Amino acid sequence: MNVDDISSLKKLIEDMSKSVIIPHINPDGDAIGSSLALMHLLNDNGHTSKIVSPNSIPDFLNWMPGFEKILFYENEETKCSKIINDAELIFTLDFNDLLRSGDMHQLISNSKSKIVLIDHHQNPKKYADLTFSNPKKGSTSELLYDIFCYLGFEEKINTKISTCIYTGIMTDSGSFKFPSVTSRTHDIVSKLISNGANNSNIHIAVYDNSPLSKIKILGKALENLITIPDLKTSYMHLNKNDLESLNYRKGDTEGIVNYGLSLKGIIFSAMFIEDPNESKKIKISFRSIGEFSCDKFARKHFSGGGHVNAAGGKDFDTIENTINKFNKLLINYKTDLSK
Repeated sequence: MNVDDISSLKKLIEDMSKSVIIPHINPDGDAIGSSLALMHLLNDNGHTSKIVSPNSIPDFLNWMPGFEKILFYENEETKCSKIINDAELIFTLDFNDLLRSGDMHQLISNSKSKIVLIDHHQNPKKYADLTFSNPKKGSTSELLYDIFCYLGFEEKINTKISTCIYTGIMTDSGSFKFPSVTSRTHDIVSKLISNGANNSNIHIAVYDNSPLSKIKILGKALENLITIPDLKTSYMHLNKNDLESLNYRKGDTEGIVNYGLSLKGIIFSAMFIEDPNESKKIKISFRSIGEFSCDKFARKHFSGGGHVNAAGGKDFDTIENTINKFNKLLINYKTDLSK
C-alpha cells in the first residue's frame, strides 16, 4: 500500500464531508458489501455519505445493514444526479472502468469532485485522483479492510461494518475456496467474526434463502449443460424464453457457471444468458481452474475482462451464434486447455 496515497486519502476524508459511493452496474455481494462498509465507516465519523447504485440489486443481499439507504440511479435519475453533482468526494468501488457505472459514467467523468478508485480487477483505467488497485486481492472488500487499517480505522470496524465486509469477501471468494484466498484473508475474516459478523447467518442469508425461480432456472441451465471432454470445457445457456417461463428475477443466475466447473476433468466453464430486456445481447460468465486465463479470453473475444479464473463478457448476436463462435474459438486454445 502506497504510504503517500494513504496520507492523501486520509486528508481527503478529513477535509471533505459530503461523499458518494458508487458500485458497478448489476452489483454483486462484493460491490455492495464494500460500498455499505465504507458508507457506515464514513457516516459513523461525521460524514454525509450516500450510495448510488446504477441499477437494482439482487434480493439475496437486501438484508444487509444499511441496504435500505441505497439509491438507484435507474429509478431516481434526477435525485441521484444532484447528489453526484453536489458531492465533494466520489468513491468508485469494485470496478476500474467508468463504463462499468452504466448510464452514470459521463456524469462521474464530468464531476468536479475528487475521485477515489478502490478495486481488485486487472488493468485499471486512469480516471481517478487516487487509485487503490490490487488484483492479487480476492475481493474489493478485503482490500478495503486493509485500507481501513492503514488509515488507522481498525478499531472503528464494528458489527455492521464487519458484516458487510465479511459478505463481500465470502461471495467473491466462492465461500473461501478460490485460489485468491490467502492466510491474510482468513486473518481478516477471523477479526470480522470477533467484531460481530455472524458467519453462519450471513451464509444462510446469501445461499440458503433462494426463491423458487432460482432453483428452477438452475435446473434448466443444468439440463442445457454441454461438455467438451477433449478441451476440458463445459458450457450452459439460458435463452429469453427460459427466463420468462420460469419467472426470472434479478440474481437468479448468480453462481450457476460454477456448476459446470465442478465436473471432473473440466478446467474451463462458460455460461451464456440472453438478455431478457434487450434483443441480441448475450451476457457471458467464464470460470477456470489453474492457469487458463478467463480474463484474457474474455478481453480478446467478448469485450470483457476480470480475473485469471473468473471473468465476464458480452456479445451482440443471437445466443446460437454466440455459442457457435465460442466453440470455434476453443479450437485455438486446445494446447492451453489440454495441459
